[in-house]
Amino acid sequence: MDILSETRFLMKKYNITANKSLGQNFLIDEEVILNTVKSAGINEKDLVIEIGPGLGTLTNELLKKAGKVICVELDKKMVEILTDRFLLFKNIKILNEDILKIDLNKIIEENKEYNIKIVANLPYYITTPIIMKLLESRANFDSITVMVQKEVADRLCAKTGKREAGAITYAVEYYSISEKLFIVPRTSFVPQPNVESEVINLKIRKEKLYNVANEEKLFKIIKYAFMQRRKTLLNALQNTEFCSDKEHLRKALNELGIDEKVRGEALTLQDFVKLSNCI
Repeated sequence: MDILSETRFLMKKYNITANKSLGQNFLIDEEVILNTVKSAGINEKDLVIEIGPGLGTLTNELLKKAGKVICVELDKKMVEILTDRFLLFKNIKILNEDILKIDLNKIIEENKEYNIKIVANLPYYITTPIIMKLLESRANFDSITVMVQKEVADRLCAKTGKREAGAITYAVEYYSISEKLFIVPRTSFVPQPNVESEVINLKIRKEKLYNVANEEKLFKIIKYAFMQRRKTLLNALQNTEFCSDKEHLRKALNELGIDEKVRGEALTLQDFVKLSNCI
């Protein structure tokens, strides 16, 4: 049975439709599935944490390669299907949990005999919070291989200081080395989404990229800069906890050789690090 027929069979058997509120689109493209698993470099020494496995199409391939797979699925109906489908597999654990609330460090500590990798076809509506949760957790995993909306992939993997970058781009560069892998057409899903997708890989940095005095301050400054990205950096930071005195900030920018009329979007991650450490 091919993947499309299998997907239709499962949807009919369990009387389900894709849950739009959970961003569900079921992957039916075998080539995409095989390429995703191959790109993640999965082997028997790995524990894969799969986020939002849905019907288990990607899960099925992961189980063939990984030493263990932990599925984190919010939808109870999908948990029922996954439990039935993979009843005889010994290397799977299914958690009916919200990935944004789960303790990743606890899971990893309980499975420290494995190398940990994250693999997922992420719901588009919640991609950014999930990526930030994974990065900020500082959990000891090796990589994140995920399928996201192409527009989001462009932003995640952009170069900081370029127009395509957003606030999250700086976090991605700070915590990882990003790589765009391949485009996934909308025809690879049932139902078809309105956008194209792309698989990306984030290889987690084991050493800090820069010496940052206060990481929380750094990312707050970046956040303020992008909340009002059409304003100059000086004006965007005005009246925040980092700029009670505009002249002090102007002096800091001048000392760093940064034009006081610059917009935050023109600064690289290294520029923001220098500014954060300075003020």
